Amino acid sequence: MKITNTQTILLAGATGYLGGYIAKALVEHQYNAKLIARSVQKLQTLERKTVKIVKAEVTQPETLKGICEGVTTVISTVGITRQKEGLTYMDVDYQANINLLNEAKKAGVKKLIYVSAINGNKYRHLKIFEAKEKFVDALKASGLDYTIIRPNGFFSDMKDFLDMARKGKIYLFGHGEQKFNPIHGEDLAIVCLQAIASPSTEIIVGGPDVLTLNEIGEMALEALDKPIKIIHLPDWTRRFIIWALRTFTSSKTYGPIEFFLTLMADDHIAPRFGTKRLSQFFKTLAT
Repeated sequence: MKITNTQTILLAGATGYLGGYIAKALVEHQYNAKLIARSVQKLQTLERKTVKIVKAEVTQPETLKGICEGVTTVISTVGITRQKEGLTYMDVDYQANINLLNEAKKAGVKKLIYVSAINGNKYRHLKIFEAKEKFVDALKASGLDYTIIRPNGFFSDMKDFLDMARKGKIYLFGHGEQKFNPIHGEDLAIVCLQAIASPSTEIIVGGPDVLTLNEIGEMALEALDKPIKIIHLPDWTRRFIIWALRTFTSSKTYGPIEFFLTLMADDHIAPRFGTKRLSQFFKTLAT
């Protein structure tokens, strides 16, 4: 990876799953960087002469004033899967990123890199994507250079398979032959850093292995030395669950569930990148 010391990177979301890997990569590759954190103690071990930890809350714009001064590129992994602490997807995935964008524009930042998800525009009807893609629209209209990163799911999202495997059975909707290639956060962090100098406005990326849901289920069971037991439920039950949750619960409850159940119904194959294997990820968590 080509390293340039002329860049100063502001990272928002540094204490999250992906943000943590990006923060470590910025330190490793000796970038000048500012890392935003609500709790600075979580990032203190990363503080260096070239890396400054800044206390701020992206949902509170008054704490962000002047935060982009001297910054050339902003990377935002800000977003939530589950709505909590009274914050909605619109509060975080949209408005918090708008707060960052406004500060970036004021300070003359050259570029903003935003991590959304694969096929976000196609799935705007989902609550999570509605907020993410509304911000994408604003970023495209901002006048800043930008890159939208669209990962094909994180390894961390696959922990649900291990949770099922620990109980001895994997439950899948339909035939289980839907294919996708999730990516490890460490590999995705490299993609995000490469995007700093990339002219691409959109990068769709997945991990090195294209897997079916059946194969992922088998991997999870094997990691725990469990017999291969995969139960295939009719796909109409998946659609019914989404309908029932949307009808009878709030988006706080159904948001993350409709997201996973909708995306797992179809193939999602992205250009392959990285070296981290899901099978090893499962084995590590299983020990």
